[in-house]
Amino acid sequence: MNGKILLVDDEKDIADLIEETLRQDGFQSIQKAHTGMEALQACREFKPDVVVLDIMLPDIDGIEVCKKLREFSLCSVLFLSSKNDDVDKILGLSCGGDDYVTKPFSPREIVFRIKAQLRRQQYQSSTQSNSNDLLTVGTLTLDKESSRIYKAGQEIELTGREFFLLSYLMENANKIISKERLYEQVWGEYSSICDNTIMVHIRHIREKIEDTPSSPTQLVTVKGLGYKLEKRTN
Repeated sequence: MNGKILLVDDEKDIADLIEETLRQDGFQSIQKAHTGMEALQACREFKPDVVVLDIMLPDIDGIEVCKKLREFSLCSVLFLSSKNDDVDKILGLSCGGDDYVTKPFSPREIVFRIKAQLRRQQYQSSTQSNSNDLLTVGTLTLDKESSRIYKAGQEIELTGREFFLLSYLMENANKIISKERLYEQVWGEYSSICDNTIMVHIRHIREKIEDTPSSPTQLVTVKGLGYKLEKRTN
């Protein structure tokens, strides 16, 4: 199975169990880390496609690890947590996470979710490789080769998830995209995400691309249907 996986958990038994299940499923390129600092070093050197990241770590927590990771990597992050609260899920996903699983969990479920993230990456990669390198929508320009988005020529600082979300909306400009479609294409079709999560990401993106985020003219809400990125601004 293609895909480099990094498992980060201070409970070594849990990391070992997930690793064993992954190898039984054909995954070969797997590394483990047991602290936040080890995880960041492994991400720089190993360059994983998916990171399975426990939130409770002995040095810095998984949320902080994810924030630092997003400074240099767009890999998928699947959070593990003993907390089953919507606020914690929103916090984890808003800082750049892609999926959130609460303990106790089935190792097979983790493998299932990892595969969903890898499928999403393959889809996005094939979409980009079959398109022109530059895409312009209104004041925004997407450089697919460098994975950067610019507003009026100035680069916008985006988290990994914000980049994938905004680039997907740009590729489907002037189309109404439902929340369900965004979940499927941006997070992975089997992600379990609460409704507020996408609203948080949309708000953060508006703060970066709109002149007046509270009265958006480009990334608009179509009540009851979803969101639309307008090709032209007012």
